[in-house]
Amino acid sequence: MAEKIISIANLDRIADIFGAFDSNAQKIEKEFGVAIFARDGEIKISGEPENIALAARVIAYLERISALSGSVTEQNVEYAITLVRDGDEEEAEKWMANTVCITAKGRPIKPKTIGQKEYLECISGHTITFGVGPAGTGKTFLAVAMATVALRAKEVSRIVLTRPAVEAGERLGFLPGDLQSKIDPYLRPLYDALFEMLGAENYQRLLEKGAIEVAPLAYMRGRTLDDSFIILDEAQNTTPEQMKMFLTRLGFRSKAVVNGDVTQIDLPGNTRSGLAEALEVCKEVEGVGIYRLGAKDVVRNTIVSRIVEAYGRLERKDKK
Repeated sequence: MAEKIISIANLDRIADIFGAFDSNAQKIEKEFGVAIFARDGEIKISGEPENIALAARVIAYLERISALSGSVTEQNVEYAITLVRDGDEEEAEKWMANTVCITAKGRPIKPKTIGQKEYLECISGHTITFGVGPAGTGKTFLAVAMATVALRAKEVSRIVLTRPAVEAGERLGFLPGDLQSKIDPYLRPLYDALFEMLGAENYQRLLEKGAIEVAPLAYMRGRTLDDSFIILDEAQNTTPEQMKMFLTRLGFRSKAVVNGDVTQIDLPGNTRSGLAEALEVCKEVEGVGIYRLGAKDVVRNTIVSRIVEAYGRLERKDKK
């Protein structure tokens, strides 16, 4: 039986690493078959030498997360274990301090996984980016963050956010109220991300100036969008015709991000997803980037990533 001692002078940081009722420490203990104790500014790990080394690397990673964000979540622990198992935590250290933008409340927005960091790089390096992945991977939120950065830097003069209103078949007339009240339920996630980045008052001011536009996909037809950062959300629910229409709206000095999850298509009958088709059509088009996020990039409750993985296993089984 061997042991290793890690000195951490900040006692609050040790408590943060251990988690409520030592839940984080217990997860690491179970994963690597070690015993972890904390006392007087030190964390002691006991067990087999190889397992101690792995657990120590997880704790070192979590200490840096605590220093940067002030809190260690269950998802942070799960992801740290995955990184260490895959030998990727050194790569993670290179980007974990990078800040994409600051929210209206002063909170820094940073990539939380290697996949998120590479997704942001893909957006930066391409005119059109397809972000494909399961729910909870931050596709929409990070795209809105990048759009906010571009607007603040005056790289574009407006942000255009859109998504297909599939449940209403893109025909919103039967819903009560004016256009805004009709489309609000479908665009709520986009509003939430914008409020987080800009604050409600600043958002309203930019909306009135025309610097922000939020509309269903049906209202994009016949337009040319110059000097804009355009985000198409829930793109798996577009038809091929709608997707082609959207991609051909792009004007000069504009950038587009197309997000979706091809495993959650809500189109009726045997309608082919416009996103699935576009991924094939555009995969070799210059200026187009495609990035696929996976279950380990999920940053919601850890049970979400487990559900995503379970459905993935079922789909692979069905294909076989």
